[in-house]
Amino acid sequence: MSDTVTIFTIGFTGSSAEHFFERLRKASVKKVIDTRLWASLQLAGFAKKKDLPYFLKEIAGIDYEYREELAPSDDILRSFKDNKISWDEYEAQYIDLINHRNIANVLSPEEADQACFLCACKTEHHCHRRLLAEYLQSEWDQPVEIAHL
Repeated sequence: MSDTVTIFTIGFTGSSAEHFFERLRKASVKKVIDTRLWASLQLAGFAKKKDLPYFLKEIAGIDYEYREELAPSDDILRSFKDNKISWDEYEAQYIDLINHRNIANVLSPEEADQACFLCACKTEHHCHRRLLAEYLQSEWDQPVEIAHL
């Protein structure tokens, strides 16, 4: 492994299966780390938690790992989805949560290198996957490069 850790992020909403899996394959992602709280929803289509490991392995040779501790809490996520808190409040609460969970030490740079944080959000702009990657980038001693697929 080089000194620099590369973390990818991806969302599946609004993406065809072909576009989703091709982005992962072309980036040479080694493992998808599912960071969704509600990973089993039927609305997830090809990205449902029970089907995604099979598709990733068969289509692109990519491993899959579900890590609920990387997801926002139900309270934080529901409050944001129901417009009870702003994005700035969501961001602050999520960062506090992952800091409290000691995520910078729970997840190692070696585990995250060439891995891709998965969420449902179409873009990374208002998504916890970006916040998570940036948090790790600021907490780890090694340089971290973030690429949003």
